Formats: sequence, structure tokens, C-alpha cells
Amino acid sequence: MSDRTRPASHAGSWYEDDPTVLSSELEQNLEEVPSSIHDSSLPIPGARVVIAPHAGYSYSGPCAAWAYKCLDLSGIKRVFVLGPSHTYYLSGCAVTTCSKYETPFGDLVVDTETTAAIKAAGSFRDIPLKNDISEHSLEMHLPYLYKRMQETFPSPSDFPTIVPLLVGDNDSAAEKAVGRLLAPHLASAENAFVVSSDFCHWGRRFDYAVYSPAADLAGLRTLPRGARGAPEGRPIHETIKMVDQLAMDAIETGSHDAFYGNIAKTKNTVCGRHPIGVTMAAMEEVREGLRFRFVQYQRSGLVDEPSDSSVSYGAAYAVV
Repeated sequence: MSDRTRPASHAGSWYEDDPTVLSSELEQNLEEVPSSIHDSSLPIPGARVVIAPHAGYSYSGPCAAWAYKCLDLSGIKRVFVLGPSHTYYLSGCAVTTCSKYETPFGDLVVDTETTAAIKAAGSFRDIPLKNDISEHSLEMHLPYLYKRMQETFPSPSDFPTIVPLLVGDNDSAAEKAVGRLLAPHLASAENAFVVSSDFCHWGRRFDYAVYSPAADLAGLRTLPRGARGAPEGRPIHETIKMVDQLAMDAIETGSHDAFYGNIAKTKNTVCGRHPIGVTMAAMEEVREGLRFRFVQYQRSGLVDEPSDSSVSYGAAYAVV
């Protein structure tokens, strides 16, 4: 593990790099979340696992705030951050080689001992430094994490460490194997988990343009490449909401098999499906009945025409 700091490479583009401006934006997003959810004040006691999106904050920041306001960091010593790889093909999983991750507020320290132990136990690879720097799925969570740590702990010296992991293209059996490896960490009250994922990426540029005239699974098909104008039937954005709702319903069952099967059926472009999958597999290992509850769903826009595109965002928590 090298003594080097991964720069906040997306600050100034995907989110504000001025700490004062950024702090004000995150605080406003958090303040707009209700003070209680599911009959509980926030943060929800024991909600040590969240799913949150990772797009630019102007798109997904308000949705992410719902997850982070639910997140209970009390007594936490380390935070596992699991994200997908957008910059290179990854089979299996990979760990950072950096010892710190920069944010506009200050650095977060990597738990190098835990990272090394997980790497050895799972035969994980190192994330190539250039890909670590260019990857956004982990970075986009760190300012929110820093803000919530500020609210929870007396000073940065008391902040939890972080364990950044990229989860690659694993099949069902491989996801369950990683879940077994992570289960003891998830079971510990000293650890929190942040699972990084956007939901449906719809549009030709994402190679996913499904449509159902009745917005049901039975009629789901891919629009022809040359299709123009709004199709007859219900709007395209209702189909997008349908496939996302089916994915979220599957996640809320707590069954890894149900979620894996849902993605296989709809081919929904949930970019963090593998981080979600290994976390669900770990939750099944820890205790029967552990499951996520979704608290927010948003989209970058409402698609009407085949030439349009959108990305969906969801926020969820699990009490462990």
C-alpha cells in the first residue's frame, strides 16, 4: 500500500470544489429530507448500510441526501464504500492502493490493514492508480460521508477510516462468495457500508431503449433503432419507472437470487448491480430477514421520445 493520496478529481466539475459552497449545498439537500422516515427520527438507529447514487450532485445530490440522512454512523470505526468500475473492465473485485482520499473538506484515511486483509482473503486485485483517480463511483460519496462524519464525531481525528472497493462483473456464485467474505465485516457494529449505484440508464447512448405500451413486464421490448416520435401507448418514462420499481422490489425482498433474477430478466442497466448483489449476499449470510428499504426515487428527466435519455437514482437503507 503506497503512502499516496487519491485526488478529488471530479471536484470542480461533477460537484463544487469550494468547501464553503459545497457545504452549503449538501446541508441544503440534507435539510430538505424529512426529519423522520418510517416512524423513526433520523439518522435511523442501526441503519449502517445504505444504497446511494453517484452522478453529479446537480442530478443525484438531492436523492443521495435521503440515504445519508438515514445513515447511522454512531460508534462506527470504518466505512466500506463499494462501487462499480466505469473506467475499465473488472472481473472480480479490486482494492485501492492509496492511503488517503482527498475531499474539498479534507482527507479521509484508508484503513490499509483491513484493505490488505480483504485483498488477501478474496484474491482481489489492485485498482490501477489511473483508474482509481478517474473513477467516480467511490469519490462521489466522500463529501457526503465527510459531512455526516462532521455531524457525528468531535473532530477529524475521530473520523472512521474508509475501505474503498470496486466490485466487478461477477456471476451469482461469485457475488455470493464475496458476500461470505464481507459478511463478518457487515455483522460488526463497528462498520458501515455505502453501496454506490445509479439505476436505469435509458437511451441509445446506454444501449438500453426498452418500452412496454402498457408499462408492464409482459409487453417489454426494445424500440427499433430508427424509431422516431413518442410511441403509441403509455409514455416511455412509465416503462423506465416500471423496470426500476421491479428492481427495487426485488432488492427489498432481501433475496440475492430475486434481485439477480430480476436483472437477468429485464436487463435493467443498474450500474451498481454487482455492489448491491454482494451486499445483499452478505446480508443473507449475517441474518435472515435483513433487507433494504427504499426511501427515495428520482430521475434526471422524464423520457418521451426515443431520442431522449435519462438516468434514475434510488436511496435505500438497511438496519443491521
